[in-house]
Amino acid sequence: MTDLPSAAIEPKPALPPVDAARARLVEVLVRTGDEDRAAFRDLYSLTSAKLFGVCLRICGERQAAEDVLHDVYLTVWKRAGAYEPSRASPISWLSTIARNRAIDWRRAQAVRQSTPIDEAPPVADTAPLASEIMVADQEAHRLHHCLDGLAARQRSAIRTAFFDGMTYAELAEREHVPLGTMKSWVRRGLMKLKACLER
Repeated sequence: MTDLPSAAIEPKPALPPVDAARARLVEVLVRTGDEDRAAFRDLYSLTSAKLFGVCLRICGERQAAEDVLHDVYLTVWKRAGAYEPSRASPISWLSTIARNRAIDWRRAQAVRQSTPIDEAPPVADTAPLASEIMVADQEAHRLHHCLDGLAARQRSAIRTAFFDGMTYAELAEREHVPLGTMKSWVRRGLMKLKACLER
């Protein structure tokens, strides 16, 4: 049996720790891009502390940084399939996402805080003004006063037609009078009512 050169049987040297960590991150990030949930959990475990530090440094508030970090990992889950190991290290790619999300949060805070309360747009109030209520009450009082001045049959016909929605034909049938008579009662009653309201 021919002896093999000693170099051929020697084991490959182990990767330096930094390179091994990078290779592991590339692996779990690529697998996350394939929607591998176990790889995504590993990715979170390996990178969340560092990315939280990025978010906290920019946001300046722990709660805000935690909220932003949540958004970061949602983004990573959606975009991991686009990660190209040849273009960026995995931690650089992830840190860029964290930085951008945290900056977006800061900008949103600045917009909210930059508008003084005096300059905020008014909130629409659909309730009528007191003066409008008073005018409406006065007009309703005048209307009822004028209606009370009409003959009983005219008053009844107008109230029933306009407040209960009955037609002239229905009114005529109910009062047992011809349709023309009912129309005449209502027409004369409305003329008197108008004259009273205009006084």
